[in-house]
Amino acid sequence: MRVLIVEDDPQLGDALSAGLRQLGMATDWFRDGRQADEALSAAPYDAVVLDLGLPGRDGMQWLVRWRSRECRVPVLILTAQDAVERRIAGLDAGADDYLIKPVTIDELAARLRALLRRALGRAQPVWQHGELEYDPAARLARWQGRTLDLTGRELAVLEALMAQPNRVLSKTQLQEKLYGWTDELESNALEVHVHRLRRKIHPGIVRTVRGVGYALGSGQPGGASAP
Repeated sequence: MRVLIVEDDPQLGDALSAGLRQLGMATDWFRDGRQADEALSAAPYDAVVLDLGLPGRDGMQWLVRWRSRECRVPVLILTAQDAVERRIAGLDAGADDYLIKPVTIDELAARLRALLRRALGRAQPVWQHGELEYDPAARLARWQGRTLDLTGRELAVLEALMAQPNRVLSKTQLQEKLYGWTDELESNALEVHVHRLRRKIHPGIVRTVRGVGYALGSGQPGGASAP
């Protein structure tokens, strides 16, 4: 899950970014709406955490701008502005959730996971694909009931594929889901993660679609092996 954080307070912004990263999310943090607007146009974010009290154009104005151009990325407003009228205005302007500061990182992450489930049309907190299960909250994957020992990056690849199980994702699309602007990326990192998923789960759990990218396999032990 890749999250865009728009927060002008340097201490809070850094804490939010670091906390969500520790929970397995890729994050990009910007201190003003203009930078966030450029980032939102350039990368496929799963959610935005938006402060309202931004310098220059405030967060509400940016939210209205994004929705007016039909940007459908879920937006969670995180602000100290707790008046009921302000909350109503934020939700009516297109926000998907509204939280009052201060907030624990665990609650923020849970709200973001809920936004992602709704955006994907998934009601269940645990994702099922054949014999494969993935629990985004616990960051646990199981194959035939057995808990898998996966690294954070391997879980992130698996989550991106399970989020859209019937779609082929290009290498670029997967990398954009896994890494923020400041992350260092080795040229063959994705291929290594895919190889390890096949070894730890099943050879056919990730399909290579030549010339296109990767897709989730059948989720069954008898599924065809990846080429």
